[in-house]
Amino acid sequence: MDEDEVKIIAEDPEASGGSEDPESPEGASAKVKKLREELGACRKEKQEYMDGWQRAKADYINALKRFEGDVKTAELAGKIKAVETLLPAFDALERAKEHGEISQGFLAIARQLESAFAALGLEEVGHIGGMFDPALHEAFGQDTVDSMEADNTITALLEKGWRIGPTVIRPAKVRVGHFDQVAGKQT
Repeated sequence: MDEDEVKIIAEDPEASGGSEDPESPEGASAKVKKLREELGACRKEKQEYMDGWQRAKADYINALKRFEGDVKTAELAGKIKAVETLLPAFDALERAKEHGEISQGFLAIARQLESAFAALGLEEVGHIGGMFDPALHEAFGQDTVDSMEADNTITALLEKGWRIGPTVIRPAKVRVGHFDQVAGKQT
């Protein structure tokens, strides 16, 4: 049956209280008109429900995406807080290691911290010879260099920097090379 086709069921004119004969063309025409109006109203109502359902579904999907983003942000914030809390102790162990003033027990602790930092996705920032990047490094002075290629490179690492992915937890404290070409002189 077509959408616009309507099946007409004959009613008893006495039961409906109508005086029109449903068998007459005028009565059938009025009945068809009434049914078409009801059908149009049902279609309009169906479309409103469909539109509402689609909006609700889109809102739900957006809420899930927001929730997922919030979880990732909270996870990163937790990692950063943990690393910031442990970095001073790790730095102290690193300085003691450099000076040879550390026992085997403390060396094992330092290795455990390094493993834990690696598991958290922590990366070291800054190395001698690398290019200076103000987003990753904090300059604590300049050193004279004798070639243009060494200009703006890291000449000394004063303190390691750390990051997790693109998020810098602590910039590296460095000294930067500077080459002055004016009159062939270095400054």
